[in-house]
Amino acid sequence: MIMNTEIKPTILFFDSGVGGFSVYKEVKQLLPNAHYLYCFDNAFFPYSEKSEEVIIERTLTVCKKINEQYPLDAIVIACNTASTVVLPTLRQHFAIPIIGTVPAIKPAAEKSQTKHIGLLATKGTVKRTYVTSLIERYAQDCIVEKIGSTKLAEIAERKLHGESVDLIALRNELTPWIQLSDLDSVILGCTHFPLIKEEIQLCLPQVKFYFEPGTAIAKRVFDLLAGITPKDKTETDNCIFYTKHFELEDKFIQALRFWGFKNLKLLSILE
Repeated sequence: MIMNTEIKPTILFFDSGVGGFSVYKEVKQLLPNAHYLYCFDNAFFPYSEKSEEVIIERTLTVCKKINEQYPLDAIVIACNTASTVVLPTLRQHFAIPIIGTVPAIKPAAEKSQTKHIGLLATKGTVKRTYVTSLIERYAQDCIVEKIGSTKLAEIAERKLHGESVDLIALRNELTPWIQLSDLDSVILGCTHFPLIKEEIQLCLPQVKFYFEPGTAIAKRVFDLLAGITPKDKTETDNCIFYTKHFELEDKFIQALRFWGFKNLKLLSILE
């Protein structure tokens, strides 16, 4: 297996913020010894407010820039909004596995007992044609509620930076679902949302099943890397890139170290 070779596979996780850590932690459990890079494009956060063209161009630019410094063996687009539009373009430019993150609509529809499910995602994700097609294909027998929220992503972002979760603001975002007593399944269609899953559960006690993509993505990454020969490289420390200067709070630095990252680097991208 590749984990027994001297050269570790380098995997890049890409998101506009820190939501991708919810996916990264699942992959790291299966591949604990891989070389991990994480880029949060905080200069463009949140992607849900950007056009498809901007997201595609930005994602390609950032991934190319990092690949120049660290030869990549796989890229995980740990962002639902970006994944709905950027995967074909990235696969045209990279001859390595490109793994996206999409809402778990199929398993939610299969698991739901009441056939009343909710898709909790960003504004950009809920309006994508790709997501509509998934619902039409896999959830025809379900009532699918949708909430598109930028606020929840911001709450999750602040939580990882060491701030307390604003439960009132969170509850306000979820208000349309609070009285839906037969809503038994919720799809966490943004990688930020698993970071505040416990707080979401407090607001929606009637929901029995929550669906997030991390486990499935981890298995996919493991399978795709099983047969490759990792590229040679000079640096093997796990590293985080960011695209805009910000104040590095102690709690945030401690959290990053907890996740296994020692180095933080500003990635200079020409606007």
